[in-house]
Amino acid sequence: MSGTSADGIDAVVAAIAGTGRQLRVRLIAHRHQAFSRPLQSRILRACLDGTVAEICELNFLLGEHFARAALDVIRQAGLKPRDIAAIGSHGQTVHHLPRARTPSTLQIGEPAVIAERTGIATVADFRVGDMAAGGQGAPLVPYVDWALYTDNTQPRILQNIGGIGNLTYLPPRASLADVVAFDTGPGNMVIDAVVARLSSGRRSFDRDGRWAARGAVSEKLLGELMRHPFLRLAPPKTTGREEFGAPFVRGLLELARRLKLKDEDIVATATVFTAASIAEAYERFIFRNLSKAARSKLQVILGGGGAKNPTLRRMLAERVAPSFVLTQDDLGYSNSAKEALAFAVLAHETLQRRPSNVPSATGARRPVVLGKVVVAI
Repeated sequence: MSGTSADGIDAVVAAIAGTGRQLRVRLIAHRHQAFSRPLQSRILRACLDGTVAEICELNFLLGEHFARAALDVIRQAGLKPRDIAAIGSHGQTVHHLPRARTPSTLQIGEPAVIAERTGIATVADFRVGDMAAGGQGAPLVPYVDWALYTDNTQPRILQNIGGIGNLTYLPPRASLADVVAFDTGPGNMVIDAVVARLSSGRRSFDRDGRWAARGAVSEKLLGELMRHPFLRLAPPKTTGREEFGAPFVRGLLELARRLKLKDEDIVATATVFTAASIAEAYERFIFRNLSKAARSKLQVILGGGGAKNPTLRRMLAERVAPSFVLTQDDLGYSNSAKEALAFAVLAHETLQRRPSNVPSATGARRPVVLGKVVVAI
């Protein structure tokens, strides 16, 4: 898995059995393989301005990187490629257009290269099957959230804060049809880009939220950011770098300069924008359907890189009180491994010929089996 921040690859080895709510998953090994700064820049540039030739070459180059990451984590687990049933590869999203005239999406990291280098059958290109059935191709992790995290007594929101923020709401004893899931807006994407611009590239993210913690939030700038039309769209909805990437950040910084804000105030406001957009999504689309008793028992479980940012966690907790804000690690799960593990589970379901999209989340007309299988001989 490589996310919208394009900071590197997360790879896991997992033992998986069963399907649906009977899934049993055991994490054996996890490894993060960072991309070099030049490769990260090349990927991010390709997302909005890449030529056909650049994306064509990157597709195969990233296939090599994914294959190496898979072989490295297999070795770390003390296993050999012949011990592995299959590889599930999300790939690297370079463009996602769910509301275009012809809805479409593109993930690269050629699975034929992965299968050839590893000798392991590879399941990839998960999003297009849902889009072919009329869905938005995202979010896909809600199926795994439902299978692994549904509780019999407590309502839960699984809130991922990667490059983009997305939530999965699980009522107690939820059936798959009960799941509510959608993208909430920016996660770390805007914060990271602001930090990179303000530091002239010396920093790629705000480590531990320290820069934001020193700043004061500009309510005027925040008010302008919260007018973004995506935040008012009703689910199902999904977004990406096309809406919250470089052009959006340029506009944010231009307005911040006109307001004569200090750098730390800009970072603080970018950070609270993520928290406020998540909280507004809860108010608009989740909380209004909850009783007071259910709201008081609600657990918000954070995952993704944003869960490691204490300033962002604090800002979010203030806005969603009295709900309990936890992290994946608080429940005994690995926060860093979660998304890669999710695509291992989706690959497993594909090989069982089991549908694993959630039509209520993506807008698809029907459940479909996701992914394409490249057989290794």
